[in-house]
Amino acid sequence: MTERTTDIGFREFVALMASLIAMVALSIDAMLPALSNIGEDLGAVNPNDPQLVIGLFFLGMAVAQLVYGPLSDSFGRKPTIFLGLVIYLIGSALCLFSESLSALIAGRIVQGIGAAGPRIVANAIIRDRYEGRPMASVTSLVMSVFIVVPVFAPLVGQGIMALSNWRMIFWFLAVLAAGLCVWSQLRLSETLPLEARKPFRFVPIFRAMREVVNNRLSLGCTVCMGLIFASFLAFLSSAQQILGEAYQLGDWFPITFSCLATVVGISSAFNSKLVLRYGMQRMATIGIWMVIGASSLFTLWSVLFGFPPLPIALLWLACSVGSIGIVFGNLNAMAMEPLGHIAGVGAAVVGALSSLISVTVGSQIARSYDGTAQPVALGYVICGACALIALRWGAKERVRKVRSVVDGQVK
Repeated sequence: MTERTTDIGFREFVALMASLIAMVALSIDAMLPALSNIGEDLGAVNPNDPQLVIGLFFLGMAVAQLVYGPLSDSFGRKPTIFLGLVIYLIGSALCLFSESLSALIAGRIVQGIGAAGPRIVANAIIRDRYEGRPMASVTSLVMSVFIVVPVFAPLVGQGIMALSNWRMIFWFLAVLAAGLCVWSQLRLSETLPLEARKPFRFVPIFRAMREVVNNRLSLGCTVCMGLIFASFLAFLSSAQQILGEAYQLGDWFPITFSCLATVVGISSAFNSKLVLRYGMQRMATIGIWMVIGASSLFTLWSVLFGFPPLPIALLWLACSVGSIGIVFGNLNAMAMEPLGHIAGVGAAVVGALSSLISVTVGSQIARSYDGTAQPVALGYVICGACALIALRWGAKERVRKVRSVVDGQVK
């Protein structure tokens, strides 16, 4: 295991990295119970328009990631985290005082731009300290801690709305962002030494980006992540409509969503152990097949028997959403594996490209919501199949290098 020692202990390190990355999940999941109220209060014309509160947050995050990676490589990890959290606070203020849906969406884009900083830099910090299978294990542990946020975030959002209104959710997010800013500045040691930093010049940055795109393993895993997350984003954007309205769960929606998030946490915890034995590629492939299989059966039920009952829908979602815990940690680790020498830019390009794919594809799936879960299920099937192709294409380069090393050792 390759590790660069810092003052922070291992458990606190995992908790802090999970919290920084979890700002994205919290910013999304806490808003889910409020989408219908936001649409009513701000006069949404189309009932699917409030979905943009989720989708365009990812758009801002996707674009900004390309900047944060090079910034962290040039000026260090901690200053870049601080910059992102400050921008996030500005976006929270814009959302808090918005008087129209378009103004709220603009604030959400700014929030996404800010949230990209902690997310990307946390991945780079993990890569600074770990590599290979240990990195995949740590990433899965981070995700298993991080999943506590999606479990409780909808309940928190629902509780805040019961006491006040949806605007108070943004107060809550702002306070947490400020707390993370203090925590990271006081407790986290800089993992990128001065001698390892690169000048912030556009030519080297574009060269590094080109290296990432031209790396078959990194590109294949990045596209795979984008496609899998596209279907997941489609579910996130329409979750309140599917579970809250189509299945008429009402106030039970946050609890149901929290249970689904728990499944992701459990699968992540199992993956952190199993990946050390079976490897990243095999575990990611198993997870993608879970998505394809469960969603295909749900789609087939919808075609043959009509609207599936709630237990069938929950079983499908548990398998499809739960597979995220198996797929993401492994794909991210595989994508970053060849990029240790440009970890900041590498994390930025991997995150930006996968996010752009997921926003472009996922938003189209979500906006095709027709009162049933069938468009999302079909999206899972198609995106899963394409993701499997991308993974196999990218992993061929990895297999070739492993065989070359083995052959060399034999000789």
